[in-house]
Amino acid sequence: MPEELKDNDINALYQKLNAIAQTGLTFSKDVFDTERYETLRQIATELMASRFDIDRETLHHVSESGYATPKTDVRAFILRDGKLLMVREVADGLWSLPGGWADVGDTPSSAVCREVAEETGLQVKATKLLGVWDRNLHGHPPLPWHVYKLIFLCEEIGGSLTVNHETTSLGFFDINELPELSLTRIVAEELEVSMAIATSDRPTWFD
Repeated sequence: MPEELKDNDINALYQKLNAIAQTGLTFSKDVFDTERYETLRQIATELMASRFDIDRETLHHVSESGYATPKTDVRAFILRDGKLLMVREVADGLWSLPGGWADVGDTPSSAVCREVAEETGLQVKATKLLGVWDRNLHGHPPLPWHVYKLIFLCEEIGGSLTVNHETTSLGFFDINELPELSLTRIVAEELEVSMAIATSDRPTWFD
């Protein structure tokens, strides 16, 4: 009997099917091909909704147009006296690095600095790219999008710690005494590898 597909396999399969459908709908000129790609998108939606706690309406709204590419999530790695700044997310009450989606028109480094200012009140500058992580490969819960996570080492240059509408608490933590993580945003492996690179001359991690 074939081995049962794991959640991450199903998630990746959905992302690939949806990407094929999205790209096909963008470039197809034939009405019959368009119908086939719409059907493929519907099959992908049914697959995802049947396996995970994500309703079909939500999956319908995350569908995009144009050539399908991964989304970009940027996170800031900020150390103070050897401890790591983390924010408690309003969405789930759990902890993550400051950050979020990169906006169109942002450079990656300006995106992460903007996110830090919005979520923590601190002004920072990005000094090193610590890692580029494929979200599908490191134990995050399933998500409709394929995401690349960029983690930057950032240096404080001003401001003061302040919570906002996206965060309920801020704090600096020892890497060996982390709070409960918001796994949809960050996992322990990403933090541990980032700390090792931030405190040494090791090169940027990728994949």
